[in-house]
Amino acid sequence: MSSEIMAAYWQAPPMARTLATAILVTSITAHFGLLPIGWIYFDESRLFKLPPEIWRLVTSFLLSSPQLGIVLDPYFAYLYLSQLETSNPKFSRKEDVLWYLITVGGFIIIVSRIFLGGYFFLQGLIIALCYTAVQDARGAKSNFFFFTVPAQLIPYCMLLSSLLLNPMVIPLQVVGILAAHWHDFLTRLWPEFGGGSSLLPTPAFLSRFVETPRMFRREYGTAIRPSSGAPSTGRTTGASASSVLPDSWRTRGSGHRLGGD
Repeated sequence: MSSEIMAAYWQAPPMARTLATAILVTSITAHFGLLPIGWIYFDESRLFKLPPEIWRLVTSFLLSSPQLGIVLDPYFAYLYLSQLETSNPKFSRKEDVLWYLITVGGFIIIVSRIFLGGYFFLQGLIIALCYTAVQDARGAKSNFFFFTVPAQLIPYCMLLSSLLLNPMVIPLQVVGILAAHWHDFLTRLWPEFGGGSSLLPTPAFLSRFVETPRMFRREYGTAIRPSSGAPSTGRTTGASASSVLPDSWRTRGSGHRLGGD
């Protein structure tokens, strides 16, 4: 049973899997007092210390709401990021998804710090992921808890639920929607309707972080796939490559029987 769970875990989309796991672990340890909150909240002044505390750019997106949010926030983060990673036509490469997270996350941090003064930004990121994931689902239906609604209304259903359960996060969620719409305008709307190219292209250097290695695993070992056009390393000796004889024997001529002609 445990092996099946682990197999399903490792088969999940890697970015969504990693983000959801990081949120769950960080939230459990922080809410139960095992991880000091002071180590993970965002404060731009700490980025300029020596050494700079640059991990706060990431950890400020990893703290969920308390209680039920410890379960729901990782779930929604996984749900919508996995949709972007696997089935959204806007993100044809893994590095496009990574660049989306970087740019949208940066927008949320900057706007939130200027206008809201917040220190944690996960709620803004989740609704941004949701907004982007449902943009191409026109006409489709989706479930939101016990209700079936048009898929494009899911972000606004999230706002409505926050109004009832936790109104304090609504300004951050609005910033998340603005961040997702800003990204959509720069990368899709402007190229399609403005006649230009993407104003937020994915940097080439990000490819090195997500490119597939030149190897594949088998149950009985690891094989290396040679690049196309690579010269062959085999030698033509006139003997079968599967022969068990040493090379020195395989390169000899025909043999003669002792005592024969």
